[in-house]
Amino acid sequence: MHVLLLYPLEGEQLACAVLAVVIPAKAGQTESSCSPHVTSVGAFLCNHFLTMSLSNLLYRFNEIPIGNTPIERFRCLEPGPGIEIYAKREWQQFGGSVKSRPAYGIIRGALASGAWKPGQRLFDATSGNTGIAYAEICSRVGIPLKLFLPANATHERKERLRLLGADVTLTSPLEGTDGAQAAARDWLETHPNEGVYLDQYSNKENWRAHFDSTGPEILAQTQGQITHFLAGLGTTGTFTGVARYLQAWSEREGRKQVQCIALQPATSLHGLEGWKHLETAHVPAIYDGQLPDKIQRVSTEVAYDMIRRIRRDHGMCLSPSGAANLAGTLAFAESHGRGVYVTVLPDDHTKYSALYNHLNIQHT
Repeated sequence: MHVLLLYPLEGEQLACAVLAVVIPAKAGQTESSCSPHVTSVGAFLCNHFLTMSLSNLLYRFNEIPIGNTPIERFRCLEPGPGIEIYAKREWQQFGGSVKSRPAYGIIRGALASGAWKPGQRLFDATSGNTGIAYAEICSRVGIPLKLFLPANATHERKERLRLLGADVTLTSPLEGTDGAQAAARDWLETHPNEGVYLDQYSNKENWRAHFDSTGPEILAQTQGQITHFLAGLGTTGTFTGVARYLQAWSEREGRKQVQCIALQPATSLHGLEGWKHLETAHVPAIYDGQLPDKIQRVSTEVAYDMIRRIRRDHGMCLSPSGAANLAGTLAFAESHGRGVYVTVLPDDHTKYSALYNHLNIQHT
C-alpha cells in the first residue's frame, strides 16, 4: 500500500517535507509491523515538493517592498547660494532602515544559490539595523534566524528583535561588531551544518544592493545633478555600492565625476552606533579603499548638535548616524562650495529614546 506521510525536518521549525513511502505487504505481516522506506517515487516527490516550497518562499520573498525611499532637501543647512543638501529617508521602507536593502539581497542570494536548505537557519553578526531587517524578512517568509549583537545595542533594538522571534546572542560591548563577528565565526565552527553564515561584512550582495537600487534612485531623484555623495562607513555597503554606481555612470555618460566622500568617526571611541573607525577596527572585506575621493571626520558631539538643530529648525528627529551623515555633509559643503550634496538617513529616531532623554530633546 502506498502512503503519503508528512515528515517534519528534524530539529527545525520549518514546514514538513512530503515523503512517499511503500509498506511492503508480505505474507504473515501486519501493517503495523512493516518498516516504511523511501521509494524512488518518494524521492522524486520529496524533491518535487521541496522545490515547490522553495518556489513559494521566493514568491513571498519577491513581494516584500524594498527601496524607493523619498529624498528630502534640507534648506535650513545650506550655507550659501549654489549649495543644495539632500538626504534619503531610508526608514520609509519595509524593515525601517537602509539595511533592508542589503539584508534583502543577501538573504535572496542565499536562497537563490541553494546555499540555504530547508531545515537550516540563517545567522550573522549585526550592530542592530541589519539584524532587524533580517528578522523582519525571515519572520515574513518563515525562516529561523540567529544573530550576534553587541550587548550595548539600544533596548529598542533588542526588544524588536525579540518580538520578531530572532535568537539573539549578546556579545562584548567593548569589542563592538568585531566581537560579534568573531562570535558568529566561532558558532559556525561548532555548528557547521546548522545554518548559513550571511556575513554582511564580506558579502558582495551588501554593496550590490546599493549599486542596483540606492544609486539609481539618487540619480533619478536629483535629475542627474548630483555632484557629491557622502555616507558614513559601517559595513561600508552603502558607500561602496552607491559610489561605484555613480562613478560608473559619470564615466559612461562622459560627465564630470561625482565626488564620493566617506564619513568616519573622529576617534576610535565614539557614540555613532553602526559606524566604524577603520584605522582601529576590522576593515570589511567589501570595502575598497580606493573609492573615496576624500575622508571627512565627524565627532559624536557634532552629530548630537545636529540632532538638536534638525529637531529645532526642520522638525525632524534623527538617529545618531543620520545626524552624523548630515553633519559631515554640511562640513564638507562649507569648505568646498557650490554643488548638489546627497547623503542618507539610515534610520529614524525610534530606537534611541535613551539618547533623546539624555540630550533632553522631545521626541514623541
